[in-house]
Amino acid sequence: MIERRTLSRKVFLYANYIFLTLFSITCLFPIIHMAALSFSSNAAVSAGWVTIWPVDFNLDSYKYIFSNNIFMSTVLVSFQRVILGVSLSLTLTVLAAYPLSKSNLKFRSRTIYSWFFVITMIFNGGLIPTFMVVKETGLMDTIWALVIPSAVNVFNIVLMLNFFRTQPPELEESAQMDGAGSLRTLWSIYLPISKPSLATIALFSIIFHWNSWFDGMIYMNSPSNYPLQTYLRTVIVSRDLTNMNASDLSLLANISNRTVMAAQLFVSMLPVLCIYPFLQKYFVKGIVLGSVKG
Repeated sequence: MIERRTLSRKVFLYANYIFLTLFSITCLFPIIHMAALSFSSNAAVSAGWVTIWPVDFNLDSYKYIFSNNIFMSTVLVSFQRVILGVSLSLTLTVLAAYPLSKSNLKFRSRTIYSWFFVITMIFNGGLIPTFMVVKETGLMDTIWALVIPSAVNVFNIVLMLNFFRTQPPELEESAQMDGAGSLRTLWSIYLPISKPSLATIALFSIIFHWNSWFDGMIYMNSPSNYPLQTYLRTVIVSRDLTNMNASDLSLLANISNRTVMAAQLFVSMLPVLCIYPFLQKYFVKGIVLGSVKG
């Protein structure tokens, strides 16, 4: 079908291009400005000379934050949280979605479990009961307090469940005829063809765990156990960036609270910015396949 390029169509397309370009600039400008601040000198930042290009380029802010033991500790906690959280979330999501994708004839309790998950989407225990559960189970001040309470996301289960339903039943029947059990069928047949849905859920989980800060604040007692976003939130609100020791005094001439804060925020965004392009190609396909009912 040949698209007709009428005047109204051209106006619509150009308006769309202009709008999307302006929208992209408004999204990118804060990131570029923050990067420019982090690479600029204290004097240039204080004078308000920095926009999108660094002024008096230097790396002193990065030298300071990478020599900050608490900052590096929170970075390690965040990486640990992402690895454990994504692995656990993917495992539990697949193990819950696969049996729920079967018919009532194969899984007779399927309706009961389905309603159980649906109810948890509508009602939840709330902050205080969740905090009490984490405290009484001895998870306080451990990495598991950040991972286990958010390990099962019902939306991800529904996404994965609908993807499994779109697969032809002949796949499972042929595997069972060759002697494969349920776990073998799931591992060898379904998981290899589930890359778009798995990548989409992994992307959701990575962004969730990397950006979460509130649970770190209520479940962690020691600042060294904070995830990175909780630490950043603390220093931004309290603006307590002056805990420098004698070895840091030589850097005082070129760094300030603003440059250090910009460097920390920019470093915290880098992992997601690096991972997103690799998983983005699966994103649309995974969402579409998971949202189509079989």
